[in-house]
Amino acid sequence: MNASRKKRSLPLRILRAAGAVLLCAVILLVGFVGFLSVTEYRPKARQTLDVLDNPSMRPKTGSQLTVVTWNIGYAALGDNADFFMDGGEMVHTADKERIQKNLDDIVSQLRSTQPDVVLLQEVDRKSARSCRVNAFSQIADSLKGFGASFANNFKVAFLPYPVPPIGKVDSGVATFSAYSVTDAERVQLPIPFSWPMRMANLKRCLLVSRIPIEDSEHELVLVNLHLEAYDDGEGKAAQTKMLADLLEAEAKKGNYVIAGGDFNQIFSTADASAYPTEEGNWEAPVIDVGQYADGWQFLMDDSVPSCRSLYKPYVGADKQSFQYYLLDGFIVSDNIDVLSFATVDLGFVSSDHNPVRMRISLK
Repeated sequence: MNASRKKRSLPLRILRAAGAVLLCAVILLVGFVGFLSVTEYRPKARQTLDVLDNPSMRPKTGSQLTVVTWNIGYAALGDNADFFMDGGEMVHTADKERIQKNLDDIVSQLRSTQPDVVLLQEVDRKSARSCRVNAFSQIADSLKGFGASFANNFKVAFLPYPVPPIGKVDSGVATFSAYSVTDAERVQLPIPFSWPMRMANLKRCLLVSRIPIEDSEHELVLVNLHLEAYDDGEGKAAQTKMLADLLEAEAKKGNYVIAGGDFNQIFSTADASAYPTEEGNWEAPVIDVGQYADGWQFLMDDSVPSCRSLYKPYVGADKQSFQYYLLDGFIVSDNIDVLSFATVDLGFVSSDHNPVRMRISLK
């Protein structure tokens, strides 16, 4: 009789144990979702930013300036790296020693261009994915005489995806200027993700900096940007439209306007056939420049790729058949003379993007 009862109670004990495990899993999931909800980054539509070590110098009309934009790949996407979102295998792509080496090389390259303005994207501040190195602080300290401002576009207390998880992310865009900035502002772009994906995803923005011109009532307006990459296309379109509206509004005021960064799209005026997309790889959407009024200048150097795919490491790969893109460049108002413009071919050693350098004159 006792043996029979034991046989009948065994399935019940298994069910109870399974139920307890399932309950614990549900509690953990609910608790983690609650944690993400409480810690979610919720930026305002517009936010005034600090400008560290703001200089006093102002440009004049006729002044020549060198402007550089560069997506530095959070100093962890050098030529050794691939990345799971691009079809690679890596999540954590570099150890601290390699990250510091990449960062030192990035700083050295920036100095060699002798810039007046630097627009950087994917700049980390003590993120887990970049071994908690504060890239923003190191670059700001290295560019003596430059004011520095930072705007978050990716801030998550703990990103649980994938395995191993990415962890804490504190990243964004950073602008460095040798000229005085009277106002730096973070402008929130449309967010294409809904709850719950929104809680642990990017919230992209524009970093708008205003530089007074000594002999003019107008300003030089710099717009640092990194537009959407991994959405279904609607987010890119909405963000691109908001960018166009902002640039047009500033130009109508008579301001000198430069928007630079990683568009994650190619201008319709650039030669897309220079770097054809291999089947199965991510394909860059096209920004139709016809949505802008006449006179705007759309600058992408199609003689040199500005970005490589992270579907495999660059070291040891066949460079002729590799997947490249044109994603980085500038949009410039017609009251600015573009004297020279080029993508600097650095061989993707320290980042999966090349810097783009432009020399201009204010009419």
